[in-house]
Amino acid sequence: MRSADATTPPPPPPRKKVHRLSTTADTISNAAAPQAVAPNVASAIETVDSHLHPTPSWDIADHPVPHGREEIWRFTPIKRFKGLFSDEPRTDSLEWSSDLPEGVTMEPITPEQAHALSVEAPVDRVSALAAKNAAKAYHLSVAANAEIADPVILNGKGTGSAVADHVIISVGANAEATIVLHYTGSGSYAEKTDIIVGDGARLNLVTLQDWADDAVHGGQRSLLVGRDARVKTITASMGGDVVRLQENSRFAGPGGEVEAYGLYFVDAGQHVQHRLFVDHNEPHTKSNVDYRGALQGKGAHSVWIGDVLIRKEAEGIDTYESNKNLVLTDGCQADSVPNLEIETGEIAGAGHASTTGRFDDLQLFYLRSRGITESEARRLVVHGFFFDIIRRIGVPKIEDQLMEQVERELEQAAITQALES
Repeated sequence: MRSADATTPPPPPPRKKVHRLSTTADTISNAAAPQAVAPNVASAIETVDSHLHPTPSWDIADHPVPHGREEIWRFTPIKRFKGLFSDEPRTDSLEWSSDLPEGVTMEPITPEQAHALSVEAPVDRVSALAAKNAAKAYHLSVAANAEIADPVILNGKGTGSAVADHVIISVGANAEATIVLHYTGSGSYAEKTDIIVGDGARLNLVTLQDWADDAVHGGQRSLLVGRDARVKTITASMGGDVVRLQENSRFAGPGGEVEAYGLYFVDAGQHVQHRLFVDHNEPHTKSNVDYRGALQGKGAHSVWIGDVLIRKEAEGIDTYESNKNLVLTDGCQADSVPNLEIETGEIAGAGHASTTGRFDDLQLFYLRSRGITESEARRLVVHGFFFDIIRRIGVPKIEDQLMEQVERELEQAAITQALES
């Protein structure tokens, strides 16, 4: 037996297992043509299975038809989404239109070129089928060192059929641009979109899901942020019957920053789901996520999943994610699941927050005490709730359009409440 003064230091606590994501991303520092880009090489990142973010794969067999009990599908109305699970070639894509300025090009590419340029392989069946069966693949390229003053607006219109697209967006080193993807029309749409931002570049990426009421939209958007690059994304889902988007971000070098903002307005019977994954795989990177939604009407259902992974090599990172939901009427459901996976304590900061509730009574009391009617007070609260996100878009035309849509939604809410009272 050991003496009391001959103690042995206790063994270190067991290391917490952190689920890993395997990616196949190439760092593209300029907007070279597809044939000039080197083939993808697997990054030196450990691969561990995770129910939160499955291992990406181009093989459809790795993405079986979901039954709704899987973690990544348990919030999704499978029956309403089943049209996107069909493994059939698509003969059409969205009807794309744009007016491209000098320094920006958009051209069709082969599926093989699209695979080589992709940030990562698909993480679910919908995006895997979009990449495999898309009628066309496109490469939107912003030249290195280009400073694009006006926003680059791409309008994608559905015409009622089932379509799929694989879109690559590359922003060259030290370039600056605002790119807007505006989705309208009806039909069933599957997408695989990859965004590669070169070292030192600045990108403002706006995506508007402005579908007709019968549209079904699913897919994956993967963002790779170069060394010292700055990216701001704004995602707005204001239409469609069912919208489910997987939005992934990771870094190609230290110093990169991502600001991810989102807003959604969910009506009766509508399902809107945003699933975010920020992979801090490089040191001294930053991310800030702020998504806000409002729900009204029976059966309105929103889902927000926010997952941040801080790898052991990602020292000095700073991250925060927030989701706020405003429930305007009875019969709505808002699911909000923030999650942090941390493998190193050497970080600048990490946190998350999630709130779901009705109007703030103090805000309403303050406004009404100054002679404002209750209905007008509610309208002002919702305007302020969304305006903090909308003002960050930086495209006045789009900002005005979204505020008008919010106003129409509030008018509809007032009519519904009047009929029910």
